[in-house]
Amino acid sequence: MPRIKSKEEIEVMAVAGAKLARIVERLRKEVSAGVRAGDLDSLAFKLIYESGSEPAFLNYHPLGSKRPFPATLCVSLNDVVVHGVPSRSRVIRPGDLVKLDLGLVYKGFYSDMALTVGVPPISFEIAELIGTTREALEKGITAAKPGATLGDVGAAISEKVRRKGFSVVEALCGHGIGRALHEEPSVLNFGIPGKGDTLREGMVLAIEPMVAAGSGAVILYEDDSYRTKDGSLSAHFEHTVAITARGARILTQA
Repeated sequence: MPRIKSKEEIEVMAVAGAKLARIVERLRKEVSAGVRAGDLDSLAFKLIYESGSEPAFLNYHPLGSKRPFPATLCVSLNDVVVHGVPSRSRVIRPGDLVKLDLGLVYKGFYSDMALTVGVPPISFEIAELIGTTREALEKGITAAKPGATLGDVGAAISEKVRRKGFSVVEALCGHGIGRALHEEPSVLNFGIPGKGDTLREGMVLAIEPMVAAGSGAVILYEDDSYRTKDGSLSAHFEHTVAITARGARILTQA
């Protein structure tokens, strides 16, 4: 059953989201050739504590994983869709497609956000994949309003992705969020308009399209990362969004 948040709780989540957005923007600016993924993780840990918050992902044990996540920040490169472990031995290279996924906890409430950065020089395909995934998130957020359904949100996302010739990673999805990182409902990135749970004012969702240049099928690796089965590139964007009387309110923005 989705947990409905009060207006006061949503305001706390908006503060958490603003803190997270500022940190993610700082991390985005640090992504460049020669930077170690582990150094980005160390910076994320430092910035979260400096903000008066705590890491949401560090030692978190998501359903289906073999072990708790060992880092603060997910750094997923190229064919790794999500849950990439930021190794200090992995140096970001020119042409890499870097996904940053980060969460924090502030005053008992979680916030979750992700974005994708292409390290120059990038191909036309990479630029299109990044742009399409970002626009798919925007379409999903626009569709998220009281009286709409989760099917409306998923359909808006998948329509944008498929029109561009890419594939939704259907095995992975967004989620409700609040006093827990993962709450009901599951927010699929595909669906049938008018079907699924009806959105209500006070619901808070992490909407996060994950898109592949290839088939969209994924494999779970030993380190609990998900990679595209065909080795194709992938992109990921995410916002924490509150459903209000006026429509969707993006909480993860400064």
